[in-house]
Parts: sequence; structure tokens; C-alpha cells
Amino acid sequence: MRAGIVLQARMGSTRLPGKAMARVGGEPMVACCLRRLASRSGLPVVLATTVRPEDNVLCEIARGLGLPFVRGHVDDVLARYVLAATTFRFSHVVRATADNPVVDLDAPRRTLDLLCRSGAGYASESGLPLGAAVEAFTVRALKQANTTTTDPYDREHVTPFLRRGGPSAAVEAPAPAALRRGDLRLTVDSSDDLASVRQLFDFVGDRATLAPLLTFIAAADQLYGRRLAMGATAP
Repeated sequence: MRAGIVLQARMGSTRLPGKAMARVGGEPMVACCLRRLASRSGLPVVLATTVRPEDNVLCEIARGLGLPFVRGHVDDVLARYVLAATTFRFSHVVRATADNPVVDLDAPRRTLDLLCRSGAGYASESGLPLGAAVEAFTVRALKQANTTTTDPYDREHVTPFLRRGGPSAAVEAPAPAALRRGDLRLTVDSSDDLASVRQLFDFVGDRATLAPLLTFIAAADQLYGRRLAMGATAP
């Protein structure tokens, strides 16, 4: 088995343009995501971005961290993942996105282990805060999805076809009990989300970039009294 983490990112977000380079904890959000994903997994991490010139800056971030990158289709992210997987000869891929700067440090390994134990083509965890999880799938299932689905939604969001079962089984397991906080919103999809995450990073302090998810959960509870529910914004 040769597994790797592929982080998708681009500057052209429709809801919050340029958010991948928005500063969180003193560095661009894409850099924070890359560093968290690489910190404990022991897996190679690859940035998958687009061929647009505006995304040159993301490649420079990856290069500065000593991490490789691939550049592919702007909207067909499924094809971009196939490109990354074939370029680096991965047999299994952990998918992450650059709008999740509080991704759980241990989620890549847990989810990959679940995938391998189950023998399924796709695996995920349930119960983590929104923005803390990753997904894992076999490259065989990924390539089957790539050759099967023509739905633009499937191709933009990469895994809906796999989650529906596609040509192979999909499995889901509960996240560790201490991390099951589905009421917390830790992703960055809007300017309000960005402000909330910045507030959390400031509260956690200098160690925030590589702080465990439990630290962020505790910080959110202290700041908001367990009121940072999905869809809500920080006061």
C-alpha cells in the first residue's frame, strides 16, 4: 500500500475568494492545513490546485514547506485527485480541503485505518466538528468514479459518488467519543466563519497551528459556552 494525503485548494472560491491565503494563526490558511495534515500522519502530503495563474501563490506556499503539488482542472476536482494519485502512485488517498484549518491531527490515520480494515472503497468518520474530518478512499474506487460519473456535482465535490456506494462499498464509523462535537462549526466558508476561527486561534495562542482538536473544542466552549453551533457565528 502507498497512501498519501491530497489537499485541494484554489484562490477562486465563489463564497469567499482568496480564503486559502487568508491569515489564520499568523500564516496563510493553506499553510496551516498542510502543516496540520503532515504533523502526525506520517503520510506524504500533496497540494492539488488549478492551472490558473492566481493559484501560483499556493504552489509557492507548498514549495516553501517542502511539499509537492499538482495542478489540474479548475472545476473538475475529481480529475484533479486522479492526477495527484497517479502522479505519486498512490493506492489509497486521504482527502482534505484548505478551508479546514482545525482539521483533527489524527483523523488522516484513523480514517485510512478504517478504510483498510473494512476493505471498502470509501471511509469517513461521523460526529467530528464541521471542518475537522477527512475522507479516505482507494484509488481504484476513485478511478472508477472518474470514468463513471458525469454529474458536475460529483466531479466538483469528489466523493458524493463514492459516498453513495458507487461500484464499491462505503463505510462510516463514529469518531472518538471525546471529539464528537457535531454542533461545532470549525470550517471557513464565509467571512463570519473566518472571524470565528481567527478568534479561536488567537485564544489558543502561539501553539494553535499544531494544537490538538480537543484544545480547540475547549477553547470554543470557553469562548462561546457551547453556543458555536453549525450555522451560528461567534458573538
